[in-house]
Amino acid sequence: MFENLEVFRMAHAMAKHAGARQTVIARNMANADTPDYVARDIAPFQAELETKTPAFAQAATRARHLNGAAQTGGYEVFERGDAMADPNGNAVSVESEMLHAVDTKRQHDRAVTIYKSALTILRTAVRR
Repeated sequence: MFENLEVFRMAHAMAKHAGARQTVIARNMANADTPDYVARDIAPFQAELETKTPAFAQAATRARHLNGAAQTGGYEVFERGDAMADPNGNAVSVESEMLHAVDTKRQHDRAVTIYKSALTILRTAVRR
């Protein structure tokens, strides 16, 4: 019953998105010296909420469901074109990737904080 609460699913989706983005950023940093490598990223969490059916929305689990959409598990990775390329064609800036990593860590921390806060409220409500 309590696993279906919207706030818990939202926090889980946000943490999952942060983990996926951190993976892409780590791959970018690992390829910082690879010739012709272009930095990659995934869409921000807000854009994922607006464009895709998130994990916490209505889902079509049977063919006869009317309003739901089929679940999609992954995130679309795209090439980030905001960095200037080096002479060898590499377009990864380690400094920029570090800033993206910090932003992603903050997103994950925010998701964990939302989860903990909702859990505290739920525990308080159950005790009374």
